[in-house]
Amino acid sequence: MGEVEWLNIFVIIVVAFVGWQAISHFNFVKHLLIGRPMKSEALRSNRTLLLWWIALPVLSADLYSSVAYGPESGMTELVQLGPGAKWLILPLALATVVLLAMLISSYIMGVIAYPNGGGAYAIAKNNFKQPWVAVTSSSALLIDYVLTVAVSVSAAMASVASAYPAIAPYRTTLALICILALVIINLRGVAEAASLLAWPTFLFMAGMLTLIFFGFADEVRHGFVQAATPAFGTVPKDLTVLLVLKAFSSTCSALTGIDTISNSLPIFRVPKQKNAIKTYVALGILEAVTLLGFAYHLYVRGISVNPNNTMLSQLAGVTFGHGWVYQLIIWSTFAVLILAANAAFNGFSQLAAIVASDGYLPRKLAQRGDRLSYSNGILMVAALAGLLVAIFHSETNSLIPLYAIGVFISFTIAQTGLVRRWNRVKGRRHWRIYRAINGFGAVVTAVVALIFAVTKFMGGAWLITVILPLFVHFSLTISRHYREVAGQLRIDLVNDRPAAHKVTSIVLISGIHRVVNNTLSFAKSLDTHVIAVYVGFDDASIEKVRKRWQEWGSPCELIVLKSQYRSLLAPIASFIRKLEAEKGKEDYIHILLPQFIMRKGWHNLLHNQSALILRTWLVLHKDVVVTTVPFHLKR
Repeated sequence: MGEVEWLNIFVIIVVAFVGWQAISHFNFVKHLLIGRPMKSEALRSNRTLLLWWIALPVLSADLYSSVAYGPESGMTELVQLGPGAKWLILPLALATVVLLAMLISSYIMGVIAYPNGGGAYAIAKNNFKQPWVAVTSSSALLIDYVLTVAVSVSAAMASVASAYPAIAPYRTTLALICILALVIINLRGVAEAASLLAWPTFLFMAGMLTLIFFGFADEVRHGFVQAATPAFGTVPKDLTVLLVLKAFSSTCSALTGIDTISNSLPIFRVPKQKNAIKTYVALGILEAVTLLGFAYHLYVRGISVNPNNTMLSQLAGVTFGHGWVYQLIIWSTFAVLILAANAAFNGFSQLAAIVASDGYLPRKLAQRGDRLSYSNGILMVAALAGLLVAIFHSETNSLIPLYAIGVFISFTIAQTGLVRRWNRVKGRRHWRIYRAINGFGAVVTAVVALIFAVTKFMGGAWLITVILPLFVHFSLTISRHYREVAGQLRIDLVNDRPAAHKVTSIVLISGIHRVVNNTLSFAKSLDTHVIAVYVGFDDASIEKVRKRWQEWGSPCELIVLKSQYRSLLAPIASFIRKLEAEKGKEDYIHILLPQFIMRKGWHNLLHNQSALILRTWLVLHKDVVVTTVPFHLKR
């Protein structure tokens, strides 16, 4: 074999050894990466709760970072029209900011109405009798959170590839590594994630505002209309209403993540309601200034869409050259787009936990991990987002058509639910103003969702229109299952009482040795009728066991079963059926399985796992009690 083949074999051996050691020392590796377990009492301390100015970059990273790709996504739809369409970035950005103002106003109404958590799911559950409405809202948001992770990470890779084209072929692999890193950070808990993720987001905000400020300073010196500035107001020949709507819907991808603050209200420090509103107002101002300023400078400088160089990279290069300031903007963009996924990690895990607590998702999603984070939700969103990144090869423009449809459906349901609530609590101060704001917001978001569905349908939106109903059906099916199980488990506290019944204990033996002695001793200690059962494959082995059993003093009744086809399951199943026919209706059959436990994990590979196979089969197929009696080997 050549040098390369030997190198590959060496790498495989090293990876296998490291993997085995990691499994063998799971708790050590887990504590090293994630940290020591925290007590549940820590949830009530301020260590796990956020100040509003820390919550601003942590929870708004998704929304604010999308200015790096939102306007570019809109202009990508118009690039076929040529340079005459460049000025359209201004009305697109302005329309997006107007929609942003309406959405933030509407969600502030939600925070006012629901001070303990005003997310779309909570609003829908409280204001619609039909459970499918609330489940549709939560499903749409959960799907959007997954897409947020995939889009943010992919856009981050595109940003860095603009400055360093050599890494372009490795974007998918690097994106998956970044998702893994975010998993580890988030599993450490919200407070630690916040302290790590807040400052890079602040840096990106500062970089964008600096870019806008220096852009205006340059235009004051050189004029607000420059040689590269396209003509304003010219209508390209092939421009259609549908194309404009398609561009607008792509630009609106810059608005996803608004709901994260209202969904995450429990992680704010008190007063939670006031701090959440502060965060919303600050976020709205920053997002509007950045989006309009960025779009305006793109227009003045005549920046065009380039698949190999993002519009932000081009503007930063024109403004600052390719020195350290440009590098700072590129890397802060990379950081905030990677970290924007953190808001989705937090939003997904928090929402999934709430929905799971109501019985519409597997209840494991409502369980907190060692560091008090919803670790199962974090792992789920990472797995799904990683799958999307791998399938779409980390191409942002391929993922954008799937993006934001779900969140605008959720927006619409939330606004409609708030209108119903204000109609129900008419005596509250300013309720008419609140109702008007939410009613207008419901109409606008419904129209935007319809625009998304129509204009993006053939580009991939059809996939969401299929997945969303399936997800809703899946959630309702889970809820029905939990209700059916609860009905079967419900007990009558007056009439249902524990009662003693006859128990027949069956000890399955493979021979006469210490493990069997240990198991029979345990069985006889239970004061039940004990039967030892041996399955032999030939007459010689059967005769040997019978002879040794007699020499041992016949400690209990021995039943010998012969298996001509060398199967353990068939004769044991037949024997249990016969015993079930003979026993009383309320009597129990108790199966005891001897099992010796190895000191070293790899020793298990040297022995058959018949006890594990039998236990699994018996639990799945027979109404019997199964007990494993361990015997620990010393070496």
